[in-house]
Amino acid sequence: MPTLMALGHPATTPLPQSARGEIVPSPRFGERGGGEGQAVFKTMVFNSGLWKEQRSNLVVPPPNSRQHDTPIGLTSLPPLSLYVHIPWCVRKCPYCDFNSHEKRGELAEANYIDALIADLDLSLPNIWGRRVQTIFFGGGTPSLFSAASFDRLLSEIRARINLAPDAEITMEANPGTFEAEKFASYRRIGINRLSIGIQSFNPTHLKALGRIHDDAEARRAIEIAKDNFDNFNLDLMYALPHQSLSEALDDIDAAITFGVPHISAYHLTLEPNTLFYKRPPPLPDHDASAAMQEAIEERLAQAGYDHYETSAFAKPTHQCKHNLNYWQFGDYLGIGAGAHSKLSFRDRIVRDMRVKHPETYMKRIAEGHNSQDQQIVSVRDLPFEFMMNALRLIDGFETALFPDRTGMPINVLGPQLKKAEDQQLIIRDSRRIQPTEKGQRFLNDLLEMFLLDE
Repeated sequence: MPTLMALGHPATTPLPQSARGEIVPSPRFGERGGGEGQAVFKTMVFNSGLWKEQRSNLVVPPPNSRQHDTPIGLTSLPPLSLYVHIPWCVRKCPYCDFNSHEKRGELAEANYIDALIADLDLSLPNIWGRRVQTIFFGGGTPSLFSAASFDRLLSEIRARINLAPDAEITMEANPGTFEAEKFASYRRIGINRLSIGIQSFNPTHLKALGRIHDDAEARRAIEIAKDNFDNFNLDLMYALPHQSLSEALDDIDAAITFGVPHISAYHLTLEPNTLFYKRPPPLPDHDASAAMQEAIEERLAQAGYDHYETSAFAKPTHQCKHNLNYWQFGDYLGIGAGAHSKLSFRDRIVRDMRVKHPETYMKRIAEGHNSQDQQIVSVRDLPFEFMMNALRLIDGFETALFPDRTGMPINVLGPQLKKAEDQQLIIRDSRRIQPTEKGQRFLNDLLEMFLLDE
């Protein structure tokens, strides 16, 4: 099925290529089965299981190669986040299409930190004077790096940017890389939120997914996180090879039992350029996976979790601020191999991508170049890009957010909004636009309405 494309743990790309990219900036948002914080459209939209309930294909036109034909007019700039990509992992999982590279020998940890700092220096003119609200260290497996390296990097970041005093600073981590003292050190240096790639507590499913940890290590990782962090997320996946409905709920119940404040539940998808795509495992059919999603949503609601975004569930006050900024079409600067950025200026919105391979990335940064591809988002594409993010939010968005973030009046979408309302895909009034339950289930059909003609 065609995917939208886009962000990437921002590691996202200009409109469509494939939506995880986390769009579909990303984000994470593909879930390889799983990944918070990545701004890649493909991840965000596709991997998080958005397509699972869709009966019709969403065909997205190729990125508009024109420069924006008419300047937009932003009266203020949106909130700004920083995404930092650490590209190495212990072993590439067969479902993962993120920009991750298996660790071979000693990591070039110090050299890569040098490159990240230089990358940020090259990017500073584009964000002068703007406050950074959140930082997300994604990967790969950032917890392969030492606390000393992150301490140095955070010190250099703080010396260069205006970081909010209460900034949410998240690091992705995988069981199998958890050491109690190491994670206590992460907390001491200022990382205040973890996102842990559990995926499942079932040893058979973990083995099928190619994970390096077992169920005991998963539980130990959560205990270490609880000892050191008040705020953390668990990534879980469902619709796994040979998985039953009861097994999917067992994973959710295990997470609930630990009292975790945030859970991301992603539908496993088969992404191109992955081992699973080349040799697909036997997966639950559409009806079975839909039943899993509905049961998971019901179980988490009963346990007091707010379902605030397609794949995200949080206890009160524990929504992921970094991801919310993505969904509300905020800005993010992405540094590191394969990272994506979306930055707004008064008259334009620009998407930018770094080169993917770590060695090539470090070489280019040393030569003074940090951008591999840069595109101005056309006026024609802006409404779709905004909606592709904002309509993932269960409560939708305030109507005023659209002109604030796109520089365009909401009435440019008058016919599209009326059609969506007539088909009971959204509800709206003068203050808010919100997807209905039907709109959430058939998000592809809803989004397709906002693909504007030339």
